[in-house]
This record gives sequence, structure tokens and C-alpha cells, in this order.
Amino acid sequence: DTSLAEVNSFSPSMPISPSSMINQYKFEDEPELRDLFITVDDPESHITAIETFITYRVVTKTSRGEFDSSEYEVRRRYQDFLWLKSRLEEAHPTLIIPPLPEKFIMKGMVERFSDEFIETRRKALHKFLNRIADHPTLTFNEDFKIFLTAQAWELSSHKKQGPGLLSRMGQTVRAVASSVRGGVKNRPETFTEMNDYMETFSHKINVLDKIAHRIYKEEREYFNEMKEYGPIHTLWSASEEDLADSLKGVASCIDKCCKATEKRMAGLSENLLPILHEYVLYSEILMGVLKRRDQIQGELDSKVDALANRKTEKDLFSEEIGKLEDKVECANNALKADWDRWKQNMQCDMRSTFSNVAEDNLRYYEECLATWESFLASQTVDLHVEEDSEDRP
Repeated sequence: DTSLAEVNSFSPSMPISPSSMINQYKFEDEPELRDLFITVDDPESHITAIETFITYRVVTKTSRGEFDSSEYEVRRRYQDFLWLKSRLEEAHPTLIIPPLPEKFIMKGMVERFSDEFIETRRKALHKFLNRIADHPTLTFNEDFKIFLTAQAWELSSHKKQGPGLLSRMGQTVRAVASSVRGGVKNRPETFTEMNDYMETFSHKINVLDKIAHRIYKEEREYFNEMKEYGPIHTLWSASEEDLADSLKGVASCIDKCCKATEKRMAGLSENLLPILHEYVLYSEILMGVLKRRDQIQGELDSKVDALANRKTEKDLFSEEIGKLEDKVECANNALKADWDRWKQNMQCDMRSTFSNVAEDNLRYYEECLATWESFLASQTVDLHVEEDSEDRP
């Protein structure tokens, strides 16, 4: 999982073709185990009388026997991704389904349907599909296979079909929420610890996300000021003959620092901000998964209480309780395994992200420092030359 996190779904670089994708996704630990390669690219705008929307090309290469072909190419819009996510949640209520980017973006960051917005969403959708492909259970979901392989009309027809058995089970779990009153009596300590962890994690990651966006906004304002600051020195040099070289040197330094700032901003917007916000969404998903687990537990608790209060139909209730106990055990085991996997990936993701930010900051400050040191050295040399010329008889 660690290797997978580093070079697959957590990688900020996106492949531009299936062939380059295959090379990118090979990793050392398990080179023979990966058999599903997905890329999302080639966004295309569609304008109708009713709406404007973007579709993305989804290319899949696979060696799995359950697929009829080794390569598929389909186009999907955002609503199709939403449909897939909802079907996965219905089929696997206690598994951690990867988050999708929100339908609408944060105001003030980028304009909707701008190139920057479309590219940011494309990367997020690419990551979403690859996280599912990497998951030991979700990757074999039938709706996921249909999403990757069906043409638009086939997918539309499939969406109109009624929910299957697993979907109905998911709906039942949600319906139980209305029947459960109060807290869960017999919740294992493991899940109480998970809940406490997620409450703390959610608070911290939300604070980091807000501060990071504020830093980015201030950095952009600083960058815009820098773009005006440099040319002023150039204009000034035209009217100050004795200071012309120095003023032009300052303008050149500011220009170089401005470019370095722009590069650092790109690193923040492409690497740090998406990762932090993705885990904000993950925190919401995890809290929802824990609640659904509690709902299953609550259903079992209510049946046990009902059995204790009834003197008849004990055999029927005992059978139902047995089934619910199995259901709770399955839910617990699924969530525990997914929790360990998620934590490992999250820690790897955060470590990689913060290390990259630290390296970007070092490069930025070293570049700016070198720029101004070079300017200062040139001014010192010029000053010595002037002093020597003045000392000559």
C-alpha cells in the first residue's frame, strides 16, 4: 500500500496516455500484481440548450479475465462519477469510499469551467478512480466495471434499472437510523477510539485547510504587488542616470523573485491544497462510515432488547439476531481492515506532501537569496571601482 500510495493515486503528476500511464504505475514491491490501469484525460466541453457540462475520457487497460477486452475508452461527465460513488456507498456501507471533488468550488480560487478548474477536477477524478482500482474490494464491484466499460447509452440504461440486492441492503442500513434511539450500547472500544480519532483529525485537517487557503490567497496578493513593484524601478532608472544600473538591477531581482513566487504558488495549488481538502472530505466520509456501522450495531441491540421483552416468537427472533450478529461482524471486520489501510495511506500521503512543500520552500528562499546576494556583490564591486577612481591623482 505504501508503494502504491507514493507512485499511484497519490502522485501529483498525471499520465497523458495509456502507454505512459503503464510506465508510471509500475512499482518495485508488487510489479506483477497490478492488473488495472486507468487514466482520466481529454476534457471536452458540451453546450446544449439546457446546460453546459464537461466530459472526460476514461481509458482503461486491464489483464483481468472478467473483462471482455484488454482496453476500453469511454467518456464520462461529473454526474456519472457521482452515480458510481453512490452505488459504491450503497453496496459497501462500511467501507471507506474515496471522495469526489465537490460540484462547486470555493469562491475566489478559480472560475468554474476555467482551464484551471477543469484540470484540477480532472486530476481529482483520475485519483478517485485509481483509489477505487487500488482497493481490494471496491475494484471488483460490478458497477465500477460497468462505469469503466459501458458506452454512454449503455450506462444510461443501467442507471435506470432498480437497485440490486446489495443496494437494497445499503438502503436498509440508512433506514435503520430512524429506528435507533440513543447511543449504541455495545459498541466495541476499537470503534469508540476510531470515532475520537476522527473528531480530532477532522478538526485539525479543517484548520489546516483553511489556513493553507488563506496563505495561498495572501501569496497571490503578494505576487500581484510584486508584478507592479519591479517595473517601477525600471521606469525610475530612466530619470536617474547615476542610479540607473542599480535600479535596473533591483528590478531584475524583483522579477526573478516574482517568477520564483509564481512557481511556489503553483506548488501550493497543485500539491498541498488538493491533498488537504481531499482529507477534509475523507474526514466527513469516515464519520459517515462510523455512523453506518453504529446503525447496524443499533439494529442488533434493538432486536436483542425486543427478544428479552418477548415471551413468544423467540425462535424467530433468535434467527434474526443470529443474522444480525453475522452482519455486525462483517461490518466490523470490513471497517477495521479499511481503517488500517486508510491510515497508512493518509500518513504516507501527508508525509510526502509536507516534505514536498518543505523542499519547495527551501528552493524558493535559496533562489531569492542567491538573486539578492548576486546583486549585492555587483554593487560592492562597482562601489570599490568608484572609490579607486576617486583616489587616483
